[in-house]
Amino acid sequence: MKKIPVVLTLLALAMVAGAQQPAAKSSAESEFDRLKQLAGEWQATAVENGKATTATLSFRLASGGSVLMADLAPGTAHEMITMFHRDNEELLATHYCLTGNQPRMRAVAGEDANVVSFEFKDATNLPNQSAPHMGGVRFTMMDADHHTEEWSVVANGRTVIRKFDCRRKQ
Repeated sequence: MKKIPVVLTLLALAMVAGAQQPAAKSSAESEFDRLKQLAGEWQATAVENGKATTATLSFRLASGGSVLMADLAPGTAHEMITMFHRDNEELLATHYCLTGNQPRMRAVAGEDANVVSFEFKDATNLPNQSAPHMGGVRFTMMDADHHTEEWSVVANGRTVIRKFDCRRKQ
């Protein structure tokens, strides 16, 4: 009869050990943690038609760390804001475009741990799918002080990629 208390003790120890294991992070949580590392001030450079254009880019955590706000070209006529946040098992980005629409994008799974990609989900204030809007974005983290952003601009059935080379301000 002494075997029963031993078995119960082992079972209880196994349950306690299992309860102490941290839960594995969801994909959305891991991707959001990667994006949070962008918090700070950046210089973004884009080359279009052979001409380099630069803009200030800032990332700021808000609302108790539950949202990351990206502000491109703050205080200018070209300012655009993108808000990143989790929605249960999804990571979403809402882009407040200078064209007046607000595309929402969802993170999509990828194999490269240094890349976080978003695809178009839906949009508010978008009169039709032919109207200019952001169709997605891909962040590639080179290191703590360098990343690229590739924004898909969709208009009249055509997609153009605008690439920004972003370096952290020192």
